[in-house]
Amino acid sequence: MIRLRLFGRCRIYHDPVSPVLKAPAQIGWDSWFRDIDLVTPRRLKGRELLLRTRGWWTVEPYEILEIVESHGKLVVGNNGELMVEFEDQNAAETLSKALSDQFGNQVLLAP
Repeated sequence: MIRLRLFGRCRIYHDPVSPVLKAPAQIGWDSWFRDIDLVTPRRLKGRELLLRTRGWWTVEPYEILEIVESHGKLVVGNNGELMVEFEDQNAAETLSKALSDQFGNQVLLAP
């Protein structure tokens, strides 16, 4: 299994940037008749984290999503980083070429 980080070109600074989940999303509850003090932490999935890049990257995440999911699986790494998981090196190279062909240097893979 091979994992590579997915980077996109920042709209403002034009540096390659990648989202990192710093803390799990917290879901709470409101009620009409009582206070509910339950808060449920939930980690975002890779697809959800990619979709949060809308407006930050120069390329729309839905366009990236189609290509990435046809070659690998989006996951969130142990440290919260957005990654693509591959079965073998050939799949990683194929995705890298497909991203380059479609988006030039705007979407990148890196270890």
